[in-house]
Amino acid sequence: MHRLLFALDPEEAHELTLRVLSLWSERGPLLEVPARLLRVEDPRLQVEALGLRFPNPLGLAAGMDKDARALGAWWALGFGFAEVGTLTPRPQEGNPRPRLFRLVEDRALINRMGFNNRGAEEAARRLWRFRERGLAFPVGVNLGKNRDTPLERAAEDYLRALQALEPYGDYFVLNVSSPNTPGLRTLQEGPFLDELLSQLRPATPKPLLLKVAPDLSWEALDQVVELCRKHGLEGLVAVNTTLERPGLQSPWAREAGGLSGRPLKGKALEVLRHLSRVEGLTLVSVGGVEGPEDVWERLKLGARLVQVYTGLVYGGPLFPRRVLKGLLKLMEAEGVRRLEEVWPPTP
Repeated sequence: MHRLLFALDPEEAHELTLRVLSLWSERGPLLEVPARLLRVEDPRLQVEALGLRFPNPLGLAAGMDKDARALGAWWALGFGFAEVGTLTPRPQEGNPRPRLFRLVEDRALINRMGFNNRGAEEAARRLWRFRERGLAFPVGVNLGKNRDTPLERAAEDYLRALQALEPYGDYFVLNVSSPNTPGLRTLQEGPFLDELLSQLRPATPKPLLLKVAPDLSWEALDQVVELCRKHGLEGLVAVNTTLERPGLQSPWAREAGGLSGRPLKGKALEVLRHLSRVEGLTLVSVGGVEGPEDVWERLKLGARLVQVYTGLVYGGPLFPRRVLKGLLKLMEAEGVRRLEEVWPPTP
């Protein structure tokens, strides 16, 4: 089935996968048997972060399940958490197709989706139904602004989306770093970000994080960190997709949009190393995660949680189980009895 999906247009394959997983998710009892086979339930993998307990540190990154259609399936496949979105207050179609490209030779994707989603209110209804199941599965919600909302009114969009979804998310991420909404990355700049955070932080007592671009200078990234600390944010998701095209071989390499997957790995690690000296912010690492070694490396660099998107596309449905089983072997090889031993005690 996984190989057959690669014969389809990338966005058609994505939609077909979500359709199948959403039907599976809606039939709760049918999830239990595969979950017993696929989930790696081991107390050594548990993580305390953002005031929450995660059954394991491997999460689904935002963008895969924008509208919260398949949360039960992500749990059954073995993820420790999932992040839905990016969600905007009003539904929007996103950018014209084609807008998703597989760079098979590079184990990468390029997307210029443009925050296509069905809106915050519909996602809120789905999240409410998922919460009724009572699964111990943290869910993050990634928030954005509508394309036609001017930058000076961006905070209003983020606030409206947050208000609609606030009862149902365990944590929230402000996406100000997607390269596919015109002008959005301007919100990472000091004055815009300062104003945005001043309005969003008081709107929820739940953990609030910021997702940053891999293309920021170190000076700009340091300014982002200081503003996050100033306004009391709990963490950073690092990193979003990149506009750079480092040595790609695929014929799709010149397509516009954000690049993810293996070519992003080096930059994601550089940013994580730079951020690892920051105290008081929980780090969630994403970008170029392909196996247990990648997860282990990022955890040792200070990330509390690690997310995957492109690695799942290429790795298939058994990817979470393979990663977590491999992570346990790496822990055993280094004499680590549980993941909490990797990080210094919280002050």
